Amino acid sequence: MSENTNMLEQQIADKSIAASQIDLKLITGYKGIYNNSVKRIVDFFLSTVILLAISPIIFFVAVSIFLEDGFPIFYSAERGGLKGTIFKIYKFRSMVKNADAIGGGTTALNDARITKVGEIIRKLKIDEFPNLINVVKGEMSFIGPRPELLRYTEQYIGTEKTIFEVRPGMTDYSSIEFINLDEIVGNVNQDAAYEKLVLPTKNKLRVKYAATVSFTNDVKLFVLTIYKVLKKGWHFFFRG
Repeated sequence: MSENTNMLEQQIADKSIAASQIDLKLITGYKGIYNNSVKRIVDFFLSTVILLAISPIIFFVAVSIFLEDGFPIFYSAERGGLKGTIFKIYKFRSMVKNADAIGGGTTALNDARITKVGEIIRKLKIDEFPNLINVVKGEMSFIGPRPELLRYTEQYIGTEKTIFEVRPGMTDYSSIEFINLDEIVGNVNQDAAYEKLVLPTKNKLRVKYAATVSFTNDVKLFVLTIYKVLKKGWHFFFRG
């Protein structure tokens, strides 16, 4: 492990240092050819192939959502993206209609807004399959910081702005760290809990991705995500 990597890990672990205060000289990964050229090519071809391969699953989930709660099938909302651009993220709708108006932007533990189909597809991360549409369009990547609400991205300062130098992704360090997010924020004032207990660390891990983005790290994160999702699904179906 290089000296720069050691220093980066130390600053991420140091709770007295905010994401915006991490030494900018340590954030260099996003400047490489992989992030700026190769990654997009890989994303486009891989997402196109996977979309075609899982189209039967997408159709089945879409019908299941419609039969339980009607249209719309998909949920879309604005997020902050590459270079600070705003885009609409696509997901399968896993909550009741107009859920955003009923509760906050963070999903609570045992959130009453989640439908029966929604509970299953969220546990297996199937609700995020439509993110592949965003990947094909170039708005997202397979691996990269999970796209955040605009009210949070608009507050990025200092080193946090390096998060805008990589495409947001379907999974990253923070997705793995907070795979059981609802259990962390609980079921009371979940937005406040998210901002206090999760967001500061999430932003640090997003900066870490911008600092370390590489093909090798992307493969590791992809494999680790698969493992974590399968493990979570196993607990949900066979131990829950």
